[in-house]
Amino acid sequence: MSNSTLKDKLAARRFVVTAEITPPASFDAADLMAKAMPLKGLADAVNVTDGAGARAHLGAVTAAGLLLQSGIEPILQFACRDRNRIALQSDLMAAAALGIRNMLMLKGDDPKQGDQPDAKPVFDLDTVGLTQLAVHMRDKNELPHGRKLGGAAAFFIGAADMPIDPPAGWEPKSLKAKIAAGCEFAQTQFCMDVAVLRRYMARLAEQGVKLPMLIGISPLRSTKSARWMREKLFGTIIPDALVERLEQAADPAAEGRRICVDLMREMATIPGVAGVHIMAPGNEAAVADVIREAGAIKRSA
Repeated sequence: MSNSTLKDKLAARRFVVTAEITPPASFDAADLMAKAMPLKGLADAVNVTDGAGARAHLGAVTAAGLLLQSGIEPILQFACRDRNRIALQSDLMAAAALGIRNMLMLKGDDPKQGDQPDAKPVFDLDTVGLTQLAVHMRDKNELPHGRKLGGAAAFFIGAADMPIDPPAGWEPKSLKAKIAAGCEFAQTQFCMDVAVLRRYMARLAEQGVKLPMLIGISPLRSTKSARWMREKLFGTIIPDALVERLEQAADPAAEGRRICVDLMREMATIPGVAGVHIMAPGNEAAVADVIREAGAIKRSA
C-alpha cells in the first residue's frame, strides 16, 4: 500500500477531486486553517500554492505541513522562481521530513506580474530539472553531486499541463519531457470545454501519453469573472455557451456551481481523465459546496 492516499486512489482508478488554497499573508496558522478546514473530508487532496501571483504568502512547505497535521492531504506546489538548487534541495528535505508526499513542480509566476515587480527571479532549474532533482533525491538517497542523505522520501511528483484544441500534427512535447523526467500525474489549467478536452485527451492517447490527468475547472461566479479569467489567465478555456448560461441565470453564482458539477460528471466519461482540480480564485468558499453537491462520481472510462 502506498503512503500517499492520492497515489492510491489514482492507482485504483477512483475519480479524484483535488482543490486549491492560497496560504494567507499572515503570521497566524489559524488564518490558513480557516481556508483549509472546509475541504477536510471532501477533497481527496488540497494544493497549497507557492507564491501564487508572484506575491508573498505564508510559506508553502510550512502550510502543507500544517494541513497534514490537521488530517488534510496536501499537494505542495513547488516553484522554481524563488530558489536556487541548494534551497530547492533543502526544501525537498524539509517536505520529506514533515511527511509531505505529493509535489506539483511549477515554473512560478513572473515577479513583474505581482505586487513587488523589482523582485529578482532565480530560475536556477526549470520544471524538468526540478522533477529530475526530486526523483534523484528520492530514488538514490543522495544529492546530485553524490552527498548521501539520511532517512527516506516518498515523493509522488506531479506536473502542470495546459490543454489545447490540438491542431493537425501537434505533439505534447512539453508534457512528454516532464514524464521522461519522472512526473507521475498532472493537474491542468482551466479547461471547461468538454469537446476540446475530448479532442485533447484523444491526441494524448494517440501520442502514447499515459498519465493520470486532473482537469482544472472552476465554480464561476459571474460572466464578469468568466471573461476576466479568459483574458487574464493564460491558457484558460471557457466556452461561450457556459458564459451564456451565466448571463441567463437568475443566480449566476449558483449556476456557476451547477456548471462545475455538470463538468465533473461529463469529464468522468472521458478516457484518460482521472479527476478534476477545482480552483476558485476569490471564491474559495464555493469549492466545498461543489464537491458536496457532486457526491461520488465514478469513472466510466
